[in-house]
Amino acid sequence: MENRPGLTRAQVLLIYLVFTAAIATGLALFSSASNLISLLQRASSGLFLPILLSLILTFLLEPVVQFIEREEISRTFAIFVVYVLVAMLLFLFVAWIAPHWETMWLALRADLPRYITRAVGLIRDWQDNLQSHFPVVETFDLSTKTRLWGEAILATILAGTPKSALRIGSLMVLVPLFSFFFLKDGNRLMRSFISLAPNRHFEMALDLYYYISRQMAHFIRGRILEAVIIGVVVMVGLSFTDIRYAPLLGIFAGVSNLVPYIGPVVGMIPGILIAMVDLGFGGQFWWIVIVYILISQVIVDNFILIPILISRVSNLHPLVVILAIIMGGKLYGVLGMIIGVPVASILKIAILEIHHYRRTFSIGEAAGLSKRR
Repeated sequence: MENRPGLTRAQVLLIYLVFTAAIATGLALFSSASNLISLLQRASSGLFLPILLSLILTFLLEPVVQFIEREEISRTFAIFVVYVLVAMLLFLFVAWIAPHWETMWLALRADLPRYITRAVGLIRDWQDNLQSHFPVVETFDLSTKTRLWGEAILATILAGTPKSALRIGSLMVLVPLFSFFFLKDGNRLMRSFISLAPNRHFEMALDLYYYISRQMAHFIRGRILEAVIIGVVVMVGLSFTDIRYAPLLGIFAGVSNLVPYIGPVVGMIPGILIAMVDLGFGGQFWWIVIVYILISQVIVDNFILIPILISRVSNLHPLVVILAIIMGGKLYGVLGMIIGVPVASILKIAILEIHHYRRTFSIGEAAGLSKRR
């Protein structure tokens, strides 16, 4: 057999230079990509919330825009008419509530330390009673934990009020601007994006866009309407008593109700705490408990609103809902807990549609092969 000559020094040097250049190029590309990703994250860090609120506002206003558009007018003018109507309603609402809101908010900030102190005292009495019957819980100081938790909430409210005002001002500019373009060009942009899909997957991508957008529209409108109704029910129910801050407590109950399972429990804590401190454990206190638990949650929400507005749209197992809430809370806090369920619903639709089309194409290909044979 003929012996093959080995690599020369020039070839070894060339291979070494090629490998070195490849590694250096890969490291440079990785570093550039990492820097680019970090730059994009910093540039878009403040846009997540405005875009999310703009999408929600788009889903809420889309039916009204379509209704006005039927009158043989352009879509841009229909959006302008809707914006004018919404602005007029907001102006009337703010003009009606602003004088009462400022006084109520300042009074609540002044009363909050008193409520926390009273709550700590009640919890300490309850803890002493519990420890006298169950000595095993003597090492758990619930009153101290409650006091620290209340002080942290108070500090957050006092420090976050100016920042919240500035952020709300920026949202009032960005959200209407983004929503206008979503309403005007959203469908056209999505169709242009879907047209980039290969011919084999074009129909699947189009169906996914249709089902997901329809699911999200029904879900968002249903959740917002549910929150508004729960807030109004709580506010009206509390107004029959002498409790203070009934409008604030109703708004808080409605907003917290957006978080499944956990939100309703959190939403009733401030009202029950204020009732214990200001009203005692009399008839008005138990009426407030009935308003929160029996009327708003059991009768209105579970028996009326959820079967009509939510169940047919979400259609998720309770375990999946709980996991979506926990994972969303870990990633984005309270906002993640609110959007975790719709994101899980989107993933479910995507998985089912992709499985359906893969099965359809596999059946079609098998039938085509059998015909050729």
